[in-house]
Amino acid sequence: MRTDWQPNPSDFQLFLRWLDPDPDKAAQRYETMRKHLIVIFNKRNCHLAEDLADETFNRVMRRLPEMIEDYVGEPARYIVVVARNLYFEYAKQVERQEPLPETDHTKLASPKTDDEKEREYACLEHCLSKLTPENRRLVLGYYHENKRAKIDHRKEMATQMGIAINALRIRAHRIRASLEDCLKACLEKQKD
Repeated sequence: MRTDWQPNPSDFQLFLRWLDPDPDKAAQRYETMRKHLIVIFNKRNCHLAEDLADETFNRVMRRLPEMIEDYVGEPARYIVVVARNLYFEYAKQVERQEPLPETDHTKLASPKTDDEKEREYACLEHCLSKLTPENRRLVLGYYHENKRAKIDHRKEMATQMGIAINALRIRAHRIRASLEDCLKACLEKQKD
């Protein structure tokens, strides 16, 4: 669903000029439309609302150079149509996903030996070192603290980064998923 194409500054500037010739008004329209798209995606129970809003704009920006000359009408209408189509793609993808397997909690794992713990720790350190400094700070900060302090800390992180708490959760989840993959690969390599 997500494309690899990312806009460059000139793509973004063209998009803003298409929204409004006045740069300040264009920026306001962009922010208003982005918030509106996020609300729409959230109302449809989309857990990737911010990502889909950004992908909507990316798709519009990618097509804009070919269509800007011939397009007649309000840009917001076109953007909403792209968002709707993107949501349908998202819904089909979610539909095709298999449900999570049932977990059998009756078989408890045997306690780990000190050697196993040491290997896991070494692999975790290795995988953390492969992250960018920004992502390493984000994931370590995200899982810092406990209970209420953790909630407050996460809100503070999101505020400092200038993003919504949900966007922070998604970023942390993606980083953690990549860490888990790296950790599994590292532990498998050590078995051999």
